[in-house]
This record gives sequence, structure tokens and C-alpha cells, in this order.
Amino acid sequence: MADARRAIEAAASAVRSARAAGQAAGGVLRLACAQSLTVPLLAAVVRQWHRRHPEVAITLRESTAMDEALGYVDSDEVDVAVLTAPSADRFTVTALAQEEIVLAAPSGHPLAERPAVRLEDLEGVPLVHFAPDNGLSAWLDQSFARVGVHPETVMRTSVTATAPQLAAAGLGVAVCPVSAVGHGFPGAVRSFSPRWVRELVAVTSTEPDPLVARFVGDLRKHGLSVPRDVRNQLAPGGPPDETSAAAAEAAHSGTGREQT
Repeated sequence: MADARRAIEAAASAVRSARAAGQAAGGVLRLACAQSLTVPLLAAVVRQWHRRHPEVAITLRESTAMDEALGYVDSDEVDVAVLTAPSADRFTVTALAQEEIVLAAPSGHPLAERPAVRLEDLEGVPLVHFAPDNGLSAWLDQSFARVGVHPETVMRTSVTATAPQLAAAGLGVAVCPVSAVGHGFPGAVRSFSPRWVRELVAVTSTEPDPLVARFVGDLRKHGLSVPRDVRNQLAPGGPPDETSAAAAEAAHSGTGREQT
């Protein structure tokens, strides 16, 4: 038993030393991520790390609620959470990219005939909304209230990527992050005017250790992937398919503070 304990402590010490040196030489990298961002932001970088750093085990927890994801960081259950920018200032936040909020609609919908839409155009329009357990629900309600718009909620879903699919099926329109709209989307996607973006960030409890910092740096370099067929439907001049962190840092400072 004593020998086993010494072996375990030696292995843990080696992992701590490797992390302190910024070397991907073993251990576990624990991630949390807003549900809609797992594929367009995390997947390619995780795949790269699996290939280049097979000694590092990567775990993932997905969430649709900002408070839940931040709780993972607070309780040291994860090393880093990839989210929209939180309003709480007790965390270390690193900008990753900016993401557009878009309208998803069935093909042939009157709003799909426009190159861009205004929030005011949603007055009385049937809306596929989000369930209360998804942080986008309250955030969108606040956004609608600020401009005095009252869409008609016809259905709610907890899964961010489901809303645009239900809209494309003819149930109404959806307002969602562009990351929720996948390649081959069967409906129409339109930008808002003025353009609506949210900032995507990496959240840690303190300054990230070198290993976490390397992973966050790779996320910044990769940016947010938007399928070409989706990007081609958006208004000209929007974020490219891989939006740089530099653009994110210049993003709309008051947008996207509490949603995931």
C-alpha cells in the first residue's frame, strides 16, 4: 500500500510539473462548454490535441445555463469553460471569437425574402423559443422587451440546435446563435440589422496555467467555424467563418452577457 501511494504521488507530481512547464505530457484537461459551441468551436481543436498530445485526457461537460457552467469553474470541477462573456468579474476571461445572432426561418417565409431583418419585424411572428432551462430564453426575452417586440411563442426547446430545425420545419422562426445552424440547413438564415453579435470567451478561476493557456491559445487561433452554405446567406460584411480573437475584442461590449 505504501509503495502504491508513493507511485501515485510520483505520477501526480510529474503531471503537476508538466502542466507548470506548459508541456502536454499527461494528466487531464477538464472542459465545460456552452452546448451550441461544442462542434463549431471545440471539436477541431480537441481533435488536434488528441493527435498531437495523446497523453492528455480531455473531458467535456456541456451546459445550456451560464450559472451552471460558471459553477463548474468555481468548484474546480473544470479547468476552463467556453461560454459567452459572463457579467461576473471574479473570473479570468480570455476573448476567443465573436458570433453572430441570426434569424432562422422556413424557406419561402416572408422574412426570408429580405437580405437582413430588424428585431421590430418579429412583432406578432410565430417564434420557436427556448425553454427556461436554456439561458438564451431569458436573454432573448430581455432583448425583445428592450425594443418593445412581442413575438408569439409557439414551441420551446432546451436544445439550442433544435430551434432552427423546428423553424425550418415550418413551425415559425427562431432567433439563435449562428453556431446552432449546421451545414445543409434546410431553411433560410438571415442577419439582423444592425448586426447582432455576442462575444465568446474562455473562463478560468484564475490566470490559466501554461497547459490551459496553450489550449486556449489554440481555440483563439482556430476561431468559430461557420458552414460556407450558412455564411453565404448572411449579410455581407459579417464575421468570417473563422473569426479571430482580435475581432472578438472589438465586438459589441454590451451584447451577449448572460446567455449560453
